[in-house]
Amino acid sequence: MFWIRLRRAGKSIRVPCLSQIVGIAIGLLVMFTPSPVLANPIASDLAQSQAAFQQGVNALEQADYAEAIAQFTQTLQANPQFAAALSNRCLAYLQQGNYDDAVQDCTEALLLDADNPEAYLNRGLAHDRLGQFEQAIADYNQLLQRRPNDFRAYYNRGLAHFEQGDHREAIADYEHSLRQPGLNQIALAEVYRDRGLAKLMLTDQAGAIADFSKAIQFNNADVAAYYNRACAYHRQGDLQLAIQDFTQVLAQVPDHAEAYRSRGLIRYQLGEKQQAIADLQQAAQHFSSQGEAIAYQQTLNLIHQIEAVAFAVG
Repeated sequence: MFWIRLRRAGKSIRVPCLSQIVGIAIGLLVMFTPSPVLANPIASDLAQSQAAFQQGVNALEQADYAEAIAQFTQTLQANPQFAAALSNRCLAYLQQGNYDDAVQDCTEALLLDADNPEAYLNRGLAHDRLGQFEQAIADYNQLLQRRPNDFRAYYNRGLAHFEQGDHREAIADYEHSLRQPGLNQIALAEVYRDRGLAKLMLTDQAGAIADFSKAIQFNNADVAAYYNRACAYHRQGDLQLAIQDFTQVLAQVPDHAEAYRSRGLIRYQLGEKQQAIADLQQAAQHFSSQGEAIAYQQTLNLIHQIEAVAFAVG
């Protein structure tokens, strides 16, 4: 979870802008993940091993990761040097959040086949999830040596650079990714959104807004792009446009507590105290129901502050 804290003039009400980095929003992570490796067993005459491998691939495609792991394990019991089974089991472990085992399987796969690009991608993802960003970048570099046009490697390497705080390198990688073939509209939206976030971190509000707008153009259901564009508009002083984007977020995610709180604070900044209190009350209700006790109490405190100021002025 990444936070942008926005400043406003006068005393301290801050608008917390939550970035939900992609995709990187598959059920796993914020990253582009590979498809299963389709291969035949290495020098194996065991039909059972081949059948287990195919069943594992089928389970992966159906997102049944426990079954995929069981089938690839059975394959490897019959043929321990079956690199594709190791690489695919690594992917299944990734999807389960078992990153240490994923690293181990992909490392073993690469010892058997050093030119396995999917294993480098998988292991890079696992290293990233473990916070091992230098190792992740090294794996993506290895992949790019073998596939110089792989947009996934550029994009994922950009994410690793972003996590390291190197936003310029992240932007460079996102731009490389955008120049490669193979990106569908959803992937384009994700890359533009994350490049926009990196630009926002570099206080390039105009560039960030342009990228978030591109993301929305490719995927008008991209809630994070609307949310982050609202943050950029707020930084730029375009408060009405920020409100419009937070409203778009709430149209798609009616219980988005942060969007209610952010919109309420901007409305307070515009002098719309009753609308601000109404939004903050909605935010508090959703924070409470979502078990966010600290955010709930902070939002109640904001409501009390606004009501106290209004009473004092009245």
